[in-house]
Amino acid sequence: MGLDLRPYQADTLVALRNGFAAGRRTQILYAPTGAGKTEMAIALLEATKEKRNNSAMILDRIILCDQTSQRLEKYSIPHGVLQAGHWRFRPYENIQICSAQTLEKRGDFPDLKLLVVDECHTTRAQTVEFIKNNPDVKVIGLTATPFTKGLGKIYEGVISTITTKELVDQKVLVPLRVFIAKEIDMTDAKKVAGEWSAKESTSRGMKITGDIVAEWVKKTHEIFGKPRKTIVFCSGVNHGADLAKKFADAGYNFISISYKDDDQFKADVIEDFAKPDTEINGLIATDILTKGFDVSDVMIGISARPFSKSLSSHIQQMGRVMRGMPHAPEEKPFAVWLDHSGNYLRFQEDWDDVYNNGVHELDEGREKPKKEKTDKEKKESCCPRCAHVWQNYSDVCLSCGYVRERKNQVEAVAGELHELKTANKMDNKQDYWSMCQFKIKYHGWNEKRALAAYKTKFGVWPKALHKEPMTPSDQFEKEAKASLIRYLKGKGKA
Repeated sequence: MGLDLRPYQADTLVALRNGFAAGRRTQILYAPTGAGKTEMAIALLEATKEKRNNSAMILDRIILCDQTSQRLEKYSIPHGVLQAGHWRFRPYENIQICSAQTLEKRGDFPDLKLLVVDECHTTRAQTVEFIKNNPDVKVIGLTATPFTKGLGKIYEGVISTITTKELVDQKVLVPLRVFIAKEIDMTDAKKVAGEWSAKESTSRGMKITGDIVAEWVKKTHEIFGKPRKTIVFCSGVNHGADLAKKFADAGYNFISISYKDDDQFKADVIEDFAKPDTEINGLIATDILTKGFDVSDVMIGISARPFSKSLSSHIQQMGRVMRGMPHAPEEKPFAVWLDHSGNYLRFQEDWDDVYNNGVHELDEGREKPKKEKTDKEKKESCCPRCAHVWQNYSDVCLSCGYVRERKNQVEAVAGELHELKTANKMDNKQDYWSMCQFKIKYHGWNEKRALAAYKTKFGVWPKALHKEPMTPSDQFEKEAKASLIRYLKGKGKA
């Protein structure tokens, strides 16, 4: 099949070319996880090949080289994999795929015109040295998290043409429903270079393994009615093994993978997990699943590895469950995020900014230890009934329908008036219609019944409302049950 870019992807390539024309030799292509950065990179590699020039793409794991090669094969683009003993070792091809380790061993790339660096936020000394020592090579770094200190000294600019919010609106990605669960206590935990040590995270994470498993069992049945594909980000190897055992004790098949397992085993496990009929309920890992993991029907993510400052890792993890299912969007209207790490509230301000605005500057200083929220702030951030994180625009919980006490419309601060956002009439209509969609998807309602319920409630037909399901509130369920009883009684009289 041929490579067919989406409009925003084509716009991104135009922006990169304009950047080169303006004299910026090294640029970062920023796009959220799931935006199709690999496809954009392939289009650039192919365009370079068409001019009979050489290009290469560097990835930091051999398994990622194979995945990228398979993607090129999918689009029938000739290329080679620069790795000794690889069946696609074809050094004569204009396009070469290789690992960062291979580049480090080779030291050079003769006659190279374009270099694409995957996951460029993970800087490697030899790759940086190669970029500096080859001023004739144009360089594009790919990343969804360009927050590493020093990137501005390597790359001359960042291209950002699409935001996470826009991709959610276009249904390329799905929104997250975030639940704050029992948190791993990192009070006074040891830090290394500003980040909590893996040893501390592991030992403390294992203290709440039972809670993590219990919360997943509760939520997957409460929201989906059955187990759904899940990925778990654990604190370390021992924590992963402990989680796998506790899930097995509860009757569920979760497999823990780590750096200690050989590449073939990990590849086989992920390949099995990606199948629609897999018997694996979930995968558990530390950071393996944050790169090259593209299983779109994962419905739940569990955060069980606390980060003190790594916004990049937090965003990369969430991105793995936000991939949409473009060929069957109704099968995945949202994804669930169960936060046992405290990361979501810890990084919420930065995440909201990136979500809505994208990234347009480098070295912004985001990767610094965050101030911990107080217990009061954490409590106020979540619905008291179901622990779902409040959305800024609504006082109605998107998960259970609980209505929190309304804020004053106007708040006086130092002589100034500040208007506060509150849920409006349309929000209530949208919530009700979303609950109807949940009943259609999971409880056998048809469209006609949902329309009738809405018309009975509001006196008008639904208009300009999206069809994303939302867990019905207790009040909705009571009204639906009362309506059904009235209908059955009326039918009996007839």
